[in-house]
Amino acid sequence: MPTRRDFLKGTLMTAGALAVPSIKATAAAEPVQRAAVPAHAGARVVSTWDFGVPANRAAWALLGDGGKALDAVEAGVQIPEADRANHSVGLGGYPDRDGHVTLDASIMDGDGRCGAVACIERIVHPIRVARRVMEVTPHVLLVGEGALQFAREQGFHEQDLLTPEAEKAWHAWRKEAKYRPVPNSENRDYHQSLGLPGGKHNHDTIGMLAVDRNGHLAGACTTSGMAWKLHGRVGDSPIIGAGLYVDGDVGGATSTGVGEEVIRNAGSFLVVELMRQGRSPQEACEEAVRRIVKKRPDGAKELQVGFLALRRDGAVGAFAIQHGFTYAVCDGDSQDRVFGSPSVYRTSFN
Repeated sequence: MPTRRDFLKGTLMTAGALAVPSIKATAAAEPVQRAAVPAHAGARVVSTWDFGVPANRAAWALLGDGGKALDAVEAGVQIPEADRANHSVGLGGYPDRDGHVTLDASIMDGDGRCGAVACIERIVHPIRVARRVMEVTPHVLLVGEGALQFAREQGFHEQDLLTPEAEKAWHAWRKEAKYRPVPNSENRDYHQSLGLPGGKHNHDTIGMLAVDRNGHLAGACTTSGMAWKLHGRVGDSPIIGAGLYVDGDVGGATSTGVGEEVIRNAGSFLVVELMRQGRSPQEACEEAVRRIVKKRPDGAKELQVGFLALRRDGAVGAFAIQHGFTYAVCDGDSQDRVFGSPSVYRTSFN
């Protein structure tokens, strides 16, 4: 049976002229050329990283049949949430330094409704709980034990999220207990270097944006957060305006990478607001990234942040600090395209 790695490898080989190049060592940092995706009539869904391809397909099963954008993004991100081989989202996610797998998720409709959960344990699909927060409570965000209590009251099934593979990696990491985020770990082979001290597969998320046939927008973002984080740490994914923001009159944006930097700059809101002011999705993502780099010029060389934006007319833009950020695009023309995002720096990988 083909493995997830084989599937994604085949996808990348057929993605076309703008497809992401193989990640390999390069020399000094250098600019990367811009590559935006033009507007598209009809429904479209986009998501972060290579594993966005199967997620997009699940979303397209609804969108392509005339379904709503909100239902599509909720269905789509549940694919990586349930993927045991994905150590950066949901079940299979690497734990915090104390061995707890804690999940964050948010969902937002183009009409402004939104819901989120943070630091929730024992629930495979936090995105479903986030939508329930949006629909049946007067709140936007529930956290920790309160979020789990709410999930129980809503009838969600509980299970241990720490897989044997993730537990093995955690025990190996504890031998030295060093923590350092590594850019683009989402696209590294999850089965390589498993358990090495300071394991490289330590973040972070899938963000998904969709526009349906009626021009309605929605977005979702879900993650298990950075591996080996302090217990209780929450990144940008469940923070509306940071990891996700959608405005039905303009477009939507989502982020990936080191969430602290995104939170400090209200990143996804900034991208959407720049689009409102007339910037293209590509220009808006570039401006948001460059603001982070300007504030932390030295620190930015060793961390990754990427933004992905979808305008209401279907135009797509993406930009990142480091080379290697990828995103998947799905519409009526093709359901498996993967693109490489332009970036500020081209980073060397060992």
